[in-house]
Amino acid sequence: MKITAVIAAGGSGTRMRADRNKLLLKIRGREIISFTIAAFENNKNIDDIIIAASERDEDDIRDIVEKYGFGKVKHIVRGGTSRQSSVLNGLRAARGDIVLIHDGARALVTDGEIDASINDCIRFGAAAAGVKCKDTLKSARGGFIADTIDREKTYMIQTPQTFYLSKILELHERAASEHLDATDDCMIAERYGVKVKISEGSYDNIKLTTPIDMIVAEKILERRGVI
Repeated sequence: MKITAVIAAGGSGTRMRADRNKLLLKIRGREIISFTIAAFENNKNIDDIIIAASERDEDDIRDIVEKYGFGKVKHIVRGGTSRQSSVLNGLRAARGDIVLIHDGARALVTDGEIDASINDCIRFGAAAAGVKCKDTLKSARGGFIADTIDREKTYMIQTPQTFYLSKILELHERAASEHLDATDDCMIAERYGVKVKISEGSYDNIKLTTPIDMIVAEKILERRGVI
């Protein structure tokens, strides 16, 4: 069984207060995207890696791939105008049986989340990493609390989100043709009746979006002993 990882590496640095793609910023002397790629490069189950990047970042990401010797990276494809279109471009370039779709900004993903997502996809047909919400959740109307949501039924969904390649490619193509605007790949699967198993995620698997996330990531890497 051949397994491919598609990494969505587009985006900007607006909320990070940076003047370039946040994935090119450094933590502990290394680019954020290098940690993300390394997680899949070093996982024994991953055969190929495809990176979807914006035109302005292609050369920088190609340099990073060469600098760290990421041999599993087979293609750097042109990203689209949205995450959804960028992922579709990556899926079109993918080959094999199973594909993991992962946000480049989730640089702290580990073998645990990757393997759990793969295993659950094989068992259930589709899977996405997730963790239970820790905060009390409320619905609101007009800026006022309307109701309390059962926390036991709520999850924060992360990536990787893992599918059989032929199926998710078909659904992405269909979503594009129907102009469905989805926030993640699970939403596309849901829209067309595919059940997605929630695999075991991690509270460490944060998405690096704001400057405070960089501080948290630094502490997590320090705890892991990453130099």
